[in-house]
Amino acid sequence: MRLFRLKILKLVVGMVAIMAAIPFTSFAETAPSAPADTATTLRPVKPVRPPRRTGSPISNLPDSFAARLPEGLDPTVMLDSVALEGDSLAVVPVGEVEVNVERSYTFNPDPTRAVWMSALFPGLGQLYNRRYWKLPIVVGAFMGLGYATNWNNTMLRDYTRAYSDIMDNDPTTKSYMDFFAPTVKEDDLDRSWLTDLLRRRKNYYRRNRDLCIICMIGVYALAMVDAYVDASLSHFDITPDLSVDISPTLIPNETRKNGLPGIGLYWAFNF
Repeated sequence: MRLFRLKILKLVVGMVAIMAAIPFTSFAETAPSAPADTATTLRPVKPVRPPRRTGSPISNLPDSFAARLPEGLDPTVMLDSVALEGDSLAVVPVGEVEVNVERSYTFNPDPTRAVWMSALFPGLGQLYNRRYWKLPIVVGAFMGLGYATNWNNTMLRDYTRAYSDIMDNDPTTKSYMDFFAPTVKEDDLDRSWLTDLLRRRKNYYRRNRDLCIICMIGVYALAMVDAYVDASLSHFDITPDLSVDISPTLIPNETRKNGLPGIGLYWAFNF
């Protein structure tokens, strides 16, 4: 009876071992082979943790940094971005710094543009160079010369017509009498004197008209040159140490017999 119980116990143990070996075999096909000492004993596998980082990107950043900014400027630093990934909070450093800097620009006119603007309209180059006080001078010169040119041209036209009338033989054309009072009669005038007078007046007003036109061309060219030079020398550095010293001095004179020096002035430029 005891032997029979032992056989039944061995049979039960064998069946339990066979049933336990089936999942272990399937697991061994997919999983990597275990060491020889764990073939008979199944141990729980510990989870593998990732290696610990020496420090986060935030901890590696310095607490402060020096920025060379002009006085009175307020720099603005961008915050790091924060993102929620699953059950963890990720902080991503931006790595950029935005600084609001108020820049001051120094106006530097272009000489070529100043010349073209002055050629387009007199005085426009001076306005471009921000020399506003020169604009009334240029415009006033052109307006005065333009008025003088128109007035001399009108007088030239009247005296030219009068001279033509006195030179022809047509008695009906006598516009030269318009220069005299209505009480003056043509028979009382010396015709040769009047002819010479009209000729000289005609030449006088023609010369004045031509001179005004030449002056207008000169002012036009001078405005262009002034705009170019003013734009080129707008930022010319003139040191405040530039000065002239003038003082009396004695000038040696070897030509004199007595050897006495002469008296003069001495001046020097300091840069």
